Amino acid sequence: MKSVFHIPLVCAFILLFSCKNIADQKDVTSNNTNENNPEKSIVPDVTITPISHATFIMQWDDQIIYVDPVGGAAVFDSLPPANMILVTDIHGDHLNAATLQAVTNTNAQLIAPQAVADKLGNAFNSIILNNDDTQSVNDFSITAIPMYNITEGRLQNHPKGRGNGYVIEKDGYRVYISGDTEGIEEMRNLKDIDKALVCMNLPYTMDVEQAADAVLDFAPVEVIPYHYRGTQGLSDVDKFQQLIENANPNIKVTRMEWYPNR
Repeated sequence: MKSVFHIPLVCAFILLFSCKNIADQKDVTSNNTNENNPEKSIVPDVTITPISHATFIMQWDDQIIYVDPVGGAAVFDSLPPANMILVTDIHGDHLNAATLQAVTNTNAQLIAPQAVADKLGNAFNSIILNNDDTQSVNDFSITAIPMYNITEGRLQNHPKGRGNGYVIEKDGYRVYISGDTEGIEEMRNLKDIDKALVCMNLPYTMDVEQAADAVLDFAPVEVIPYHYRGTQGLSDVDKFQQLIENANPNIKVTRMEWYPNR
């Protein structure tokens, strides 16, 4: 379903990034053999470029997908324009009205949950996806996956039904973006995920032990830890990687630089 909403000229906050660091940090998986799934002998041309924390760019063949673009227009000046923009939630590290306005162009399709649309108001064409909705966009299938807290003391952070994780699929290749969540049943029950970006930061989402346990349940071909800065600093991604590799060495853990100005 399409709706129209307006982006007010309000900037929640501005993050400072190095364009050189952005350009240098990439996860390139084109033309790699997918040993975990023989039916997919060659994976598509998919590149992940981290910006910071929850913000990244995914290039999939000729499509440019922005995820949770925040940080101001200057961060994206030297980067290719978006064909799709995915927003997961209303918090400032995922949603920034001024940045969205700067990076949205006539060819960019915004995809967001209703709560994001409500925050932004009335402005331009968008696709509203709520939990479990699926929409075809530019030959991709986009499914909104629930994201929420389940641990006492964290429940107020992300109530069920407000925000979205996403599964993006094309030609049988599936990428999962967790958004802000804990190791919920909907994550653990995912099937045939080739690449997963999974959050882990307290007190907002989950610790590395819960994240690893959930990842081991749905067993993606590759997992990329992201969104791992909490109130006590950066999560122990070394421990996360060790937990995964000790339990299932067939899952590839890819580490990327999400905090170049730490």
